[in-house]
Amino acid sequence: MEELILLRITGEDRPGLTASIMTILARYDAHIQDIGQADIHSTLSLGILIRVEERHSGQVMKELLFKASELNVNIKFYPITIDEYEAWVSRQGKNRFMLTVLGRRLEARQIEAVSKLIADQGLNIDGIKRLTGRASILHPLEKTRACIQFSVRGNPRDREDLHRQLLAMSKELEIDCSFQYDNMYRRMRRLICFDMDSTLIQAEVIDELARKHGVYDQVAAITASAMRGEIDFKESFTQRCKLLKGLDVSVMREIAENLPFTEGVDRLMYVLKKYGYKIAILSGGFTFFGEYIQKRYGIDYVYANELEIDDNGKLTGNYVGEIVDGRRKAELLRLIAQVEKVDLQQTIAVGDGANDLPMLSEAGLGIAFHAKPRVVANAQQSINTIGLDGVLYFLGFKDSYLDANAQ
Repeated sequence: MEELILLRITGEDRPGLTASIMTILARYDAHIQDIGQADIHSTLSLGILIRVEERHSGQVMKELLFKASELNVNIKFYPITIDEYEAWVSRQGKNRFMLTVLGRRLEARQIEAVSKLIADQGLNIDGIKRLTGRASILHPLEKTRACIQFSVRGNPRDREDLHRQLLAMSKELEIDCSFQYDNMYRRMRRLICFDMDSTLIQAEVIDELARKHGVYDQVAAITASAMRGEIDFKESFTQRCKLLKGLDVSVMREIAENLPFTEGVDRLMYVLKKYGYKIAILSGGFTFFGEYIQKRYGIDYVYANELEIDDNGKLTGNYVGEIVDGRRKAELLRLIAQVEKVDLQQTIAVGDGANDLPMLSEAGLGIAFHAKPRVVANAQQSINTIGLDGVLYFLGFKDSYLDANAQ
């Protein structure tokens, strides 16, 4: 006969503690049915479910008690029935999701709201992990980041309602939430496609060109309307290009050299390149600026719009080739994925405007970044509280994985 016993060991962690426990269990040929360990501020919580011959169980527990006393930790024993164990086994077939919560700072009220929502949806929390590094109280950073990842199991009662509530909670509590299936695709993303204007850079370059040309008010009004999805992108793009007629190309170089990059871009690009991601810019802006950013970060692909320049080095007010609009962005994402032999579920798209929605919907993970309300409402995930490096947490990266030089 065999017994199932759950061991729960708590106390101050130290090197060799787990090995000492396992030495005793190995001596009696105990089978390890399950094991899990967490270490929070050097405090150990170790759970081990063992199956051991009934004739050895008393001696095993006796030796473990002596060893726990020697190591100055607490150990408790819980007999488990076969029915209880089989119930645990049956639960492992349920869907697992990762709910990532991030913001400038996370407080009890925010975690309370998230955990209540998880419970209301009939989901159970399997684990909680902090992805960001510990924040110093004495020497706080100017722009802090806080991120917690919940591993949850089960099936949401209402997936659409969960999405709506997470959106409302994000706005009210100044947090961002990502709810994803925990599958192999989530852990093996390989291609990421970015919008450029108001995503990689904090500007709409066509507006900056218009400002230099003295037609800013007219162009900005058309840009804003297009980004809200009120007018067709192709039509708006054509109208704005005509207003730039006569602008000298040297102005484009000046603007490119002074682009205001979004918070977190340096860190994000460093990490993506380090871990082998393919990176693309799919922009309704202009290739001149996309190629400038490409050289700076070693980006793999750039697709944007080409402005026509006359023999005198001035813009003609026309463009060359096909406009990169929302439909074209989604098409390009599929094309690049095919070239790179990447499944669409392994792709990521990040953008802020209505013309980004097609590629956000096409990608395995679509992220609206500091986006317009309509875009946030229709995107799978959104980031509104921190910089672009927040994308890394939605991909499951921990600060401890990242080189300090990427900060």
